Amino acid sequence: MADGALASGHTEEDVDELARRFGHHDEDLDHAFETYRVLRSECPVGRSERYGSFWFFTRYEDIYRAEQDPQTFSVSPSMLLPSFGNKRPLIPIDIDPPMLGKYRRILLPSFAPAQIDAVEPMVRAVARDLIDKFVTRGHCDAALEFARPFPTLVFTRMAGFPEQDYDRFQDWVDRIIYLRTHDSAETALAADEIVHYFLAFREQRLQEPPRDDLVGKLLGAEIDGRTLTAEEFADYCFLLLIAGLETTAWAVRASLWHLAQHPEDQLLLRQRPELVAGAAEEFLRCLAPVQAMARTLKRDVEVGGKRLRQGERVLLVFGSGNRDGNVFDDPDRVRVEREDNPHFAFGVGVHRCLGANLGRRELRVALEEFIRRIPAFRLETGEVPPWWGVGPLPITFGKPVRSGGPA
Repeated sequence: MADGALASGHTEEDVDELARRFGHHDEDLDHAFETYRVLRSECPVGRSERYGSFWFFTRYEDIYRAEQDPQTFSVSPSMLLPSFGNKRPLIPIDIDPPMLGKYRRILLPSFAPAQIDAVEPMVRAVARDLIDKFVTRGHCDAALEFARPFPTLVFTRMAGFPEQDYDRFQDWVDRIIYLRTHDSAETALAADEIVHYFLAFREQRLQEPPRDDLVGKLLGAEIDGRTLTAEEFADYCFLLLIAGLETTAWAVRASLWHLAQHPEDQLLLRQRPELVAGAAEEFLRCLAPVQAMARTLKRDVEVGGKRLRQGERVLLVFGSGNRDGNVFDDPDRVRVEREDNPHFAFGVGVHRCLGANLGRRELRVALEEFIRRIPAFRLETGEVPPWWGVGPLPITFGKPVRSGGPA
């Protein structure tokens, strides 16, 4: 080992600089997995100067313990770092217990496994309809034509959001998710537009006959004997819109991004379609759309030999925990046959993603339908696009498979 080199091969100065500059958005994700590997080894608990400064946890055990301790690791004022431009906490992710449970219970039954079973035919029909539009062409942008519209159409139907506002929804997602790191003013403007949209939408729906969709359940819900305020309704819908569209689109695109470069995995899933559900979990582990979430300390605490103070921000780096070799064998390799897979893609504990069952089902159905209908596909050019986000994913393929019949 060279003088001054650590076990990872980096110097202490390299690691210190890596920690100070650590980020979890945009181009930082281009090399995130190597960064995670170094930090887990040499700086599992560190401090970054980005986004107003924050501590970060990169090891699975530390992340898991923090997720199980909401009394110490609070989601207030926000799980998001940086924020979505919202002026009030988003419901329910920015709410601590005991109010958290009251807000979650409003929609929790709608995302129960039996309810997701009931909507699966609609989910599958949406996937098939989208594929029909490009299946005979021999090429497509798998992001623009499939991964992005698929969850948008599914979720707008489940929620009761107007499908004709599809373009507006996608514009808000882009301005909030992908501009917030370098144009907070534009993100705040988009957030204001969303809130005003849902305040007006609430008034419109209150004038209509009740409907049995997610919006209808929010309008009919009671918290401590009262209905949700207009602001609570708008803040809940704000989160549903962003989470329901962007995260699933990212997961579908990332999965197809991997498969387009690994024909051996494509072939295996075509030959053994029963493996698709487990493969979806593996894609969520390795290429998760939510790489980290923030907390705020409610008391002083010591973690990994570091003293963290009340009021300081802490980033739980789920994407790093998902690749911790103490938990996962061969952690940096996508293994579509992996069985034991306790990943953090949806979080754990009381703040586990409310829509996890829907997200899992959407990803599984999307992959089943795409693999069944689209023959062996590959990237259209030799240039590999980033794995993260919902940017273009041009692919090419041969003669299509006839539609119809069970997956």
